[in-house]
Amino acid sequence: MPQPAIAVSHVSKTYGSGPAAVRALVDVSLDVAPGEVLLMMGPSGSGKTTLLSIMGGILDASAGSVRVQGEELVGLPERERPRIRRTHIGFVFQGFNLFPALTALENVALALDVRGERGPAARDRARLALERVGLADKVAAHPADMSGGQKQRIAIARALVGDPSIVLADEPTAALDSVSGRGVLDLLRALARDGGRAIVLVTHDARALAYADRIVSIEDGRLREGAHEPGLTAV
Repeated sequence: MPQPAIAVSHVSKTYGSGPAAVRALVDVSLDVAPGEVLLMMGPSGSGKTTLLSIMGGILDASAGSVRVQGEELVGLPERERPRIRRTHIGFVFQGFNLFPALTALENVALALDVRGERGPAARDRARLALERVGLADKVAAHPADMSGGQKQRIAIARALVGDPSIVLADEPTAALDSVSGRGVLDLLRALARDGGRAIVLVTHDARALAYADRIVSIEDGRLREGAHEPGLTAV
Protein backbone atom coordinates (compact mmCIF):
# COMPACT_ATOMS: atom_id res chain seq x y z
CA MET A 1 0.00 0.00 0.00
CA PRO A 2 1.49 3.40 -0.94
CA GLN A 3 2.60 5.81 1.76
CA PRO A 4 -0.04 8.47 2.53
CA ALA A 5 0.77 11.91 1.16
CA ILE A 6 -0.37 13.29 4.52
CA ALA A 7 -0.78 11.24 7.70
CA VAL A 8 -2.48 12.99 10.62
CA SER A 9 -2.50 10.97 13.84
CA HIS A 10 -4.24 11.94 17.11
CA VAL A 11 -3.77 15.65 16.49
CA SER A 12 -5.12 18.22 18.91
CA LYS A 13 -4.81 21.99 18.88
CA THR A 14 -5.44 24.20 21.88
CA TYR A 15 -5.26 27.97 21.94
CA GLY A 16 -4.50 29.61 25.26
CA SER A 17 -4.31 27.88 28.62
CA GLY A 18 -6.22 27.41 31.84
CA PRO A 19 -9.91 28.42 32.00
CA ALA A 20 -9.54 30.51 28.82
CA ALA A 21 -8.20 27.61 26.74
CA VAL A 22 -10.01 26.85 23.48
CA ARG A 23 -9.74 23.37 21.99
CA ALA A 24 -9.84 23.90 18.22
CA LEU A 25 -9.07 20.26 17.33
CA VAL A 26 -9.55 17.13 19.44
CA ASP A 27 -7.75 13.86 18.68
CA VAL A 28 -8.04 14.03 14.89
CA SER A 29 -6.63 11.17 12.80
CA LEU A 30 -6.76 11.27 8.99
CA ASP A 31 -4.72 9.97 6.06
CA VAL A 32 -4.80 11.49 2.56
CA ALA A 33 -3.67 9.27 -0.29
CA PRO A 34 -1.82 10.31 -3.46
CA GLY A 35 -4.36 11.02 -6.20
CA GLU A 36 -7.23 11.50 -3.74
CA VAL A 37 -9.61 14.46 -3.56
CA LEU A 38 -10.56 14.81 0.09
CA LEU A 39 -13.34 17.23 0.98
CA MET A 40 -13.45 18.74 4.47
CA MET A 41 -16.72 20.34 5.47
CA GLY A 42 -18.25 21.73 8.61
CA PRO A 43 -19.69 24.93 10.08
CA SER A 44 -17.63 28.07 10.51
CA GLY A 45 -15.35 27.82 13.52
CA SER A 46 -15.40 24.02 13.52
CA GLY A 47 -11.65 23.64 13.02
CA LYS A 48 -11.40 22.99 9.26
CA THR A 49 -8.97 25.77 8.44
CA THR A 50 -6.97 25.04 11.59
CA LEU A 51 -6.53 21.43 10.47
CA LEU A 52 -5.62 22.51 6.93
CA SER A 53 -3.05 24.95 8.33
CA ILE A 54 -1.52 22.22 10.48
CA MET A 55 -1.35 19.90 7.46
CA GLY A 56 0.50 22.62 5.59
CA GLY A 57 2.96 23.39 8.36
CA ILE A 58 1.60 26.90 8.89
CA LEU A 59 0.42 26.06 12.42
CA ASP A 60 1.94 23.56 14.83
CA ALA A 61 -0.25 20.97 16.55
CA SER A 62 -0.42 20.97 20.35
CA ALA A 63 -0.26 17.16 20.35
CA GLY A 64 -0.11 14.28 17.91
CA SER A 65 1.75 13.63 14.67
CA VAL A 66 1.55 15.09 11.15
CA ARG A 67 3.71 13.46 8.49
CA VAL A 68 3.98 15.01 5.02
CA GLN A 69 5.48 12.57 2.53
CA GLY A 70 6.98 10.77 5.50
CA GLU A 71 8.47 13.85 7.18
CA GLU A 72 7.24 14.77 10.64
CA LEU A 73 5.97 18.34 11.03
CA VAL A 74 4.95 18.44 14.69
CA GLY A 75 7.74 19.93 16.74
CA LEU A 76 9.82 20.70 13.67
CA PRO A 77 11.83 23.92 14.12
CA GLU A 78 10.24 26.86 12.34
CA ARG A 79 13.30 27.34 10.15
CA GLU A 80 12.76 23.84 8.66
CA ARG A 81 9.08 24.23 7.75
CA PRO A 82 9.49 26.43 4.66
CA ARG A 83 11.59 23.68 3.05
CA ILE A 84 8.77 21.14 3.42
CA ARG A 85 6.18 23.62 2.18
CA ARG A 86 8.28 24.53 -0.86
CA THR A 87 9.06 20.90 -1.67
CA HIS A 88 5.71 19.21 -1.16
CA ILE A 89 2.79 21.63 -0.82
CA GLY A 90 0.89 24.11 -2.97
CA PHE A 91 -1.66 26.42 -1.34
CA VAL A 92 -4.85 27.87 -2.91
CA PHE A 93 -6.92 30.41 -0.98
CA GLN A 94 -10.33 32.01 -1.37
CA GLY A 95 -8.89 35.50 -1.77
CA PHE A 96 -6.51 34.66 -4.66
CA ASN A 97 -3.67 36.64 -2.97
CA LEU A 98 -2.38 38.02 -6.26
CA PHE A 99 -0.21 41.13 -6.58
CA PRO A 100 -2.22 43.65 -8.64
CA ALA A 101 0.85 45.36 -10.11
CA LEU A 102 2.22 42.09 -11.49
CA THR A 103 1.13 40.24 -14.62
CA ALA A 104 -0.24 36.70 -14.47
CA LEU A 105 3.18 35.39 -15.48
CA GLU A 106 4.96 37.45 -12.85
CA ASN A 107 2.53 36.37 -10.13
CA VAL A 108 3.19 32.72 -10.91
CA ALA A 109 6.96 33.18 -11.30
CA LEU A 110 7.04 34.77 -7.84
CA ALA A 111 6.49 31.33 -6.32
CA LEU A 112 9.70 30.19 -7.98
CA ASP A 113 11.57 33.35 -7.00
CA VAL A 114 11.13 32.55 -3.29
CA ARG A 115 12.74 29.16 -4.03
CA GLY A 116 15.74 30.91 -5.57
CA GLU A 117 14.69 30.05 -9.15
CA ARG A 118 14.85 33.04 -11.49
CA GLY A 119 15.58 33.98 -15.08
CA PRO A 120 14.33 32.56 -18.41
CA ALA A 121 13.98 28.99 -17.13
CA ALA A 122 11.72 30.12 -14.28
CA ARG A 123 9.62 32.23 -16.64
CA ASP A 124 9.24 29.23 -18.94
CA ARG A 125 8.02 27.11 -16.03
CA ALA A 126 5.55 29.83 -15.04
CA ARG A 127 4.29 30.06 -18.61
CA LEU A 128 3.79 26.29 -18.75
CA ALA A 129 1.86 26.37 -15.46
CA LEU A 130 -0.49 28.99 -16.90
CA GLU A 131 -0.97 26.86 -20.02
CA ARG A 132 -1.92 23.90 -17.81
CA VAL A 133 -4.75 25.90 -16.24
CA GLY A 134 -6.00 27.21 -19.59
CA LEU A 135 -4.55 30.73 -19.39
CA ALA A 136 -1.87 30.66 -22.06
CA ASP A 137 -3.35 33.82 -23.58
CA LYS A 138 -3.30 35.75 -20.27
CA VAL A 139 0.40 35.74 -19.40
CA ALA A 140 0.71 39.52 -19.83
CA ALA A 141 -2.64 40.42 -18.25
CA HIS A 142 -3.01 41.98 -14.82
CA PRO A 143 -5.47 40.69 -12.18
CA ALA A 144 -7.72 43.75 -12.55
CA ASP A 145 -8.38 42.76 -16.16
CA MET A 146 -9.49 39.20 -15.35
CA SER A 147 -12.57 37.48 -13.98
CA GLY A 148 -12.70 35.80 -10.58
CA GLY A 149 -12.39 32.39 -12.18
CA GLN A 150 -9.32 33.46 -14.13
CA LYS A 151 -7.72 34.90 -10.99
CA GLN A 152 -8.28 31.64 -9.15
CA ARG A 153 -6.71 29.73 -12.03
CA ILE A 154 -3.65 31.98 -11.74
CA ALA A 155 -3.55 31.15 -8.03
CA ILE A 156 -3.72 27.43 -8.88
CA ALA A 157 -0.95 27.85 -11.47
CA ARG A 158 1.15 29.53 -8.79
CA ALA A 159 0.46 26.61 -6.43
CA LEU A 160 1.46 24.12 -9.13
CA VAL A 161 4.56 25.76 -10.57
CA GLY A 162 6.82 24.12 -7.98
CA ASP A 163 5.33 20.69 -8.86
CA PRO A 164 4.00 19.87 -5.37
CA SER A 165 2.61 16.44 -4.55
CA ILE A 166 -0.07 18.00 -2.29
CA VAL A 167 -2.49 20.87 -2.92
CA LEU A 168 -4.32 22.40 0.06
CA ALA A 169 -7.26 24.57 -0.99
CA ASP A 170 -9.25 26.72 1.45
CA GLU A 171 -12.67 27.78 0.07
CA PRO A 172 -11.30 28.17 -3.49
CA THR A 173 -14.76 28.57 -5.07
CA ALA A 174 -16.41 30.80 -2.45
CA ALA A 175 -15.94 34.02 -4.45
CA LEU A 176 -16.83 32.47 -7.82
CA ASP A 177 -20.01 32.16 -9.87
CA SER A 178 -21.42 28.77 -10.83
CA VAL A 179 -19.54 28.35 -14.11
CA SER A 180 -16.18 29.54 -12.74
CA GLY A 181 -16.60 27.48 -9.59
CA ARG A 182 -17.21 24.29 -11.51
CA GLY A 183 -14.24 25.07 -13.75
CA VAL A 184 -11.95 25.34 -10.73
CA LEU A 185 -13.32 22.09 -9.27
CA ASP A 186 -12.80 20.34 -12.61
CA LEU A 187 -9.22 21.55 -12.61
CA LEU A 188 -8.51 20.40 -9.05
CA ARG A 189 -9.94 16.95 -9.75
CA ALA A 190 -7.83 16.68 -12.91
CA LEU A 191 -4.72 17.49 -10.87
CA ALA A 192 -5.47 14.49 -8.67
CA ARG A 193 -6.37 12.13 -11.52
CA ASP A 194 -3.64 13.07 -13.99
CA GLY A 195 -0.83 14.10 -11.66
CA GLY A 196 -1.40 11.80 -8.70
CA ARG A 197 -1.57 14.77 -6.37
CA ALA A 198 -3.34 14.67 -3.03
CA ILE A 199 -5.98 17.42 -3.00
CA VAL A 200 -7.47 18.58 0.31
CA LEU A 201 -10.38 20.93 -0.21
CA VAL A 202 -12.03 22.90 2.61
CA THR A 203 -15.38 24.23 1.45
CA HIS A 204 -19.03 24.97 2.16
CA ASP A 205 -19.74 24.67 -1.58
CA ALA A 206 -22.25 21.87 -2.27
CA ARG A 207 -21.04 21.72 -5.88
CA ALA A 208 -17.81 20.17 -4.60
CA LEU A 209 -19.53 17.05 -3.27
CA ALA A 210 -19.63 15.45 -6.72
CA TYR A 211 -15.86 15.93 -7.14
CA ALA A 212 -14.72 14.25 -3.93
CA ASP A 213 -13.35 10.76 -3.47
CA ARG A 214 -14.00 11.08 0.25
CA ILE A 215 -15.81 13.55 2.48
CA VAL A 216 -15.16 14.24 6.15
CA SER A 217 -16.80 16.72 8.48
CA ILE A 218 -15.23 18.67 11.31
CA GLU A 219 -17.63 19.53 14.12
CA ASP A 220 -16.46 21.17 17.34
CA GLY A 221 -12.92 20.16 16.51
CA ARG A 222 -13.75 16.47 16.04
CA LEU A 223 -13.62 14.47 12.83
CA ARG A 224 -16.58 12.61 11.34
CA GLU A 225 -16.69 10.70 8.06
CA GLY A 226 -19.25 11.95 5.54
CA ALA A 227 -21.03 15.26 4.99
CA HIS A 228 -23.13 16.36 7.93
CA GLU A 229 -24.02 19.99 7.20
CA PRO A 230 -27.81 20.46 7.37
CA GLY A 231 -29.45 20.83 3.99
CA LEU A 232 -26.23 20.20 2.08
CA THR A 233 -26.82 18.26 -1.13
CA ALA A 234 -24.94 18.05 -4.39
CA VAL A 235 -26.36 20.19 -7.20
